[in-house]
Amino acid sequence: MRCCGQAAARLRQVLTAASPHETERHALVRSIYVITHPEATHHVERVVGGWHDSRLTPAGIRAAVSIAEALRAGIPDGAEVEVITSDLRRARRTADETAKAFGVEPIEDRRLRERSYGEAEGRPQEWLDQRFVPPSATGDRMGHDVGVQGAETTRAFARRVYAAMNEVLRRPCEHQIIVTHGGTLTFVLACWIGMPIESLGHVSFRVSSGGITTLREDDYFHNRQVVSLGDNRHLKS
Repeated sequence: MRCCGQAAARLRQVLTAASPHETERHALVRSIYVITHPEATHHVERVVGGWHDSRLTPAGIRAAVSIAEALRAGIPDGAEVEVITSDLRRARRTADETAKAFGVEPIEDRRLRERSYGEAEGRPQEWLDQRFVPPSATGDRMGHDVGVQGAETTRAFARRVYAAMNEVLRRPCEHQIIVTHGGTLTFVLACWIGMPIESLGHVSFRVSSGGITTLREDDYFHNRQVVSLGDNRHLKS
């Protein structure tokens, strides 16, 4: 329990860390915590995820509890908190643990789902590997067809995630927790820092399952920071 407490304390420092330019006058107006769901059945079964509605494994459920505890330790009591989640079961189950810790109900948004891999979803990963057509280094990477019927292009994927994020950012809430998927995280962050969609062809932010990415905006410069990327110390205690 002492190790768990130390891990929570370390994570709390990240969640509440102030920018070097902030003073008491420059109170934070928004913090966003982006959670990539922890281990799910499609990970261990070696099948394609995407919109395949896999569940958390027992290890994933334990990790979801650790995520909730870390967030509860890092966000002040009485603060306004909302939880927005992909509607897929592995994300929703993760969100349920965090929402319970704050006494709120999760808000589902299907636009926060992982990239759709069409007819490959739920099939063995090897099936997709044999058919997948990687994008070239140049050309229209955003509209590239990966060779699988029904799979989303990067452009279509990015547009729906941006639409979800823009709605999140219109909501006046000080602490927002977004529960989503590894592939989706890239476009959540790109939207946050204001990258145009057509500039995303070579962008990828990689984090481990169950990580917490902390984003922060101050009320003086209105700069948007990426405070931490995929912090997973809460899973190692």
